[in-house]
Amino acid sequence: MGLERVDVWFQDEARFGQQNTTTRLWAERGSRPRAVKQQQFEYAYLFGSVYPTRELGEAMVVPWVNKEIMVEHLKQIAAVTEKGRHAVVIMDGAGWHTEDIADEFQNISVIKLPPYSPELNPIEQVWSWLRQHYLANQSFSDYEDIVSKVCSAWNSFLECSTRVSKMCSRRWIELTS
Repeated sequence: MGLERVDVWFQDEARFGQQNTTTRLWAERGSRPRAVKQQQFEYAYLFGSVYPTRELGEAMVVPWVNKEIMVEHLKQIAAVTEKGRHAVVIMDGAGWHTEDIADEFQNISVIKLPPYSPELNPIEQVWSWLRQHYLANQSFSDYEDIVSKVCSAWNSFLECSTRVSKMCSRRWIELTS
């Protein structure tokens, strides 16, 4: 298969929940705005992947992380990979990113990034964007509320397809023969 048939995806997971990010707020000069800081410990995990060349994203929100969920996420990518193309999924070395997670797929390969190199994975910027624009300074009533707000934030991120390419494209992923 030639390089022109290869799709480069970036994948990662992020935890969102009641121990949430607090950011700066706009407020009238001299005032002291209040921001919510919850003390509960309910969380959800967002497994997300982006394919900047085609401005696509796939995600799932789950209560925990493990190898089986990672394989389910790869199934999402495999399903949207066009027939005759091959998806290369770039990810970190998390414990559930085992060497065999892509074995059942004919159209997916995995490349792991070196340890401690989040700057090489552009989806890390997506997590920051989601927190800054949608999920910071909020309270969540329960797990279902977390899932609902995280899904809404992810869908809002994908609404502007050019956002995916602008935020996540890197020159070094442009494959040439």
